Amino acid sequence: MSTVREATFELLRARGMTTIFGNPGSTELPMLADYPEDFRYVLGLQEAVAVGMADGYAQASGQVAHVNLHTAPGVGNAMGAIFNAQANHSPLLITAGQQVRAAMTMQANLTNRDAVRMPHPLVKWSYEVPRAADVPAAIGRAIHTAALPPKGPAFVSIPMDDWAVEADPDGSAQATARRVEGRATASPDRVADLARRLAAARSPVLVAGPDIDASGSWDFAVGLAERQRLPVWAIPAPGGGRLGFPEDHPGFRGVLPPAIGPVSETLAGHDLILVAGASVFAYYPYVPGDLLPAGAELVVVTSDPEEAARAPMGEAIVADVALTLEALLAELGEDEADREPPEPREPPLSAAAMGIEPGPPISGTEAMAALARAFPADGIVVLEAPSATLALRNQLRISRPGSYFFGAGGGLGFGLAAAVGVQMARPARPVVCVVGEGSAQYAITALWSAAAYEVPVTFLVLGNREYAILKWFALAEGVERAPGLDLPALDVAAVAAGYGVPATRVESGEELEAELRERIGAGGPALIEVGVAPGMWLA
Repeated sequence: MSTVREATFELLRARGMTTIFGNPGSTELPMLADYPEDFRYVLGLQEAVAVGMADGYAQASGQVAHVNLHTAPGVGNAMGAIFNAQANHSPLLITAGQQVRAAMTMQANLTNRDAVRMPHPLVKWSYEVPRAADVPAAIGRAIHTAALPPKGPAFVSIPMDDWAVEADPDGSAQATARRVEGRATASPDRVADLARRLAAARSPVLVAGPDIDASGSWDFAVGLAERQRLPVWAIPAPGGGRLGFPEDHPGFRGVLPPAIGPVSETLAGHDLILVAGASVFAYYPYVPGDLLPAGAELVVVTSDPEEAARAPMGEAIVADVALTLEALLAELGEDEADREPPEPREPPLSAAAMGIEPGPPISGTEAMAALARAFPADGIVVLEAPSATLALRNQLRISRPGSYFFGAGGGLGFGLAAAVGVQMARPARPVVCVVGEGSAQYAITALWSAAAYEVPVTFLVLGNREYAILKWFALAEGVERAPGLDLPALDVAAVAAGYGVPATRVESGEELEAELRERIGAGGPALIEVGVAPGMWLA
């Protein structure tokens, strides 16, 4: 007979989930006893970093990733990262230890008093197993729940004395053998109706969201845009954890602004707005206006019923994005639409063309241009530099699927940790993490994990000595003299060296480009810190 611990590892093994991210505490040690040799344990020095690494790993691999947390304090530490994972639609199995069953009622030290309710708003399913023998079955259910669309985290709390108990043999065997899959297709009538409307529209437009990349429908989106001669916009940056369309494509127009009125103004003149793989829309800040331009209709295709239900305007088709776009292309046939193709987008502006004085410190635009010159064709960007987000996308114009990851929830702490997970999931592709010096502090211990496991991420830190994005919001919100927005005396390169990551500082665009060319893909982690001028960089 198998113990709960043995049956659980067999279940994880059968699912190919042999990497566990975590930060162990006393309540997790019984699970980790006699740790199997075919499993890999990736230590994060703080729970939010462990979740962030698992988040990046899950997104880049497309598989459920397992992260193990330490009872109530560990789950509390991880909540911001779980919030980001939920927004990213990252399929995570989150397990957490709990006090022994005999001590839970008296609420002995480290008891999670309400383990199910604590993470409940941020996960698809939250559960504490009432019977020790059923732990493998509960973990199996959590894996299926996380993997089914819309993907997201699922949570199981496990008392620490459950692991040595004899497992239910039938339940464990079924949990290991079961397969659960689900990709909903749109009805043929609904697809045919959308095809007719798209063909008949005077000036339709495609808005590409992150689930195009996550669902594997990049080629379908490109084919649809080219056949129907559609201009393409990316959804507003705060809501886009991934790219849904090649940004060097002639039909790509740019990134929509992140507020109600400006989005409507940007899409003015279009009579049919097709949004694929996104909510409509992740607005922030609040700038009121019309939800849609005059005379426009909107249809969104999303795999998330909640996204469809909460949308303030338009129609929704709840279905798998890849299957729906594939069916839509088939319904439209091979003929190209009788429309003029979109005008090609202007090439990226240089700092000099924008009248920006040369540094030091250099502008964010110049820093991103240096990265673009050094960036390899198969490179992956993990981004958490809010004031340089648009500059990076405008300069790099990423054109390959699976090449861009951004914290869709907007909570800081995603970048450094997720980059480690993304690189572990995609070891053959070089990963560059672009992060602001302030953002880096939220997950700074991820540098230790990168060094400890020799994960060859290149970390590019933009040092502007302020929370630039917050100063921008202060202007937008009419807030004056707000405290806490300046960051003097941060030395991220010195901190990185303390964690074992080789680090250097540069001042010019030429130095930055040379360092990036030397470091990217060289093996082992490295950090480059460059001073950039304060402010938001949009091009």
